[in-house]
Amino acid sequence: MQIDDLDRRTSDWAREHTPVFGSQHNAEKWSDDLRTASVVAHYATIVATPSGDEFGEWLANKAKGTLVDVAAVAATTAITGSLKQAAGRTRPNGEDDESFPSGHTSSSAVHTRLASRNLRSIDMPAGVRSTLDVGLYALTIGTSWSRIEAGWHFPADTMFGMALGNFVASFVNDAFLGLDSGSSSLTVAATPDGAIVQWRMRWR
Repeated sequence: MQIDDLDRRTSDWAREHTPVFGSQHNAEKWSDDLRTASVVAHYATIVATPSGDEFGEWLANKAKGTLVDVAAVAATTAITGSLKQAAGRTRPNGEDDESFPSGHTSSSAVHTRLASRNLRSIDMPAGVRSTLDVGLYALTIGTSWSRIEAGWHFPADTMFGMALGNFVASFVNDAFLGLDSGSSSLTVAATPDGAIVQWRMRWR
């Protein structure tokens, strides 16, 4: 996006023409609504995820899954805020210097990625799951583009926000929920000076 100032030129074009949302005001409203829809979709999948037959087991598993998801969202928010302060990039509309990365987009991305992970645990036809995944991706992409049309972010800001939200959601979910039994392993090996504890994790 930095080649030939493509990042800024795309931002300027999107703000001037607003091809999807019709105006900067509409784009800003849609960015809020799409982010909210991402949050609602995520927490709906938490409720729908099976967590056990016994009430005690159900409650413990539901609490664990919710806490892990909340931790991923909180981590994304904290990292986004820290990066905004460190980067100090001026927004396209000149309002402030918190353009990079996009908080709306990273928030939408972490919620929709966690929702997508939760869908894997819900019994449904593969076609339905794929369709729901497409809808979740559309929420994040729509949030990203609406922030650009509204003049609050450059494309690079929103692309990084998407990457950040997806990474944190996948990393935290796969590290702590362990839904894939082959995703991590713990080994202990003796050495002349003591022992080595090694934890291996595969994430995507």
